[in-house]
Amino acid sequence: MKDLGLPLTYFLGLEVHTDSTGISLNQHKYIQDLITLTGLQDSSSVGTPLEVNVKYRREEGELLPDPTIFRRLVGSLNYLTITRPDISFVVQQVSQFMQTIRHLHLVAVCHIIRYLQDWAGCLDTRRSVTGWCMFLGNSLISWKSKKQVRVSKSSTECEYRAMYAAYSEII
Repeated sequence: MKDLGLPLTYFLGLEVHTDSTGISLNQHKYIQDLITLTGLQDSSSVGTPLEVNVKYRREEGELLPDPTIFRRLVGSLNYLTITRPDISFVVQQVSQFMQTIRHLHLVAVCHIIRYLQDWAGCLDTRRSVTGWCMFLGNSLISWKSKKQVRVSKSSTECEYRAMYAAYSEII
């Protein structure tokens, strides 16, 4: 390795921002490249990483003729979990179909990518929206959707704020 004397700004898909309070990481450009790769630039964003009440099965639907794009997208989403811990579970769910990839599985991956478009959702204030639903068994007992008080410097910070708010509600 060689030190070029310049501050680090972008490395392996990670954007690095340094200021007096510390270092923050995000993968905004990486997400934009992923959205462009899938051709979803003009599609609307969605509020959840997977469709609600949909069960994806290994043997349901048509086989995907060329599984290469699915595998590439799942690998990219897996790498993206570095700064987006909110998608870790759903990426693990869709990655179980790597051997028998159906068209519905590709649709699920595209849904995750459409969810990623929603970071810093308010274009005026750049504040993200915190939202959750809490269930006791099958009964909804608490829910919330609210614009965050502060602008987050990264999607990870945004998710930690949301987790803290949900945890406080549980307590």
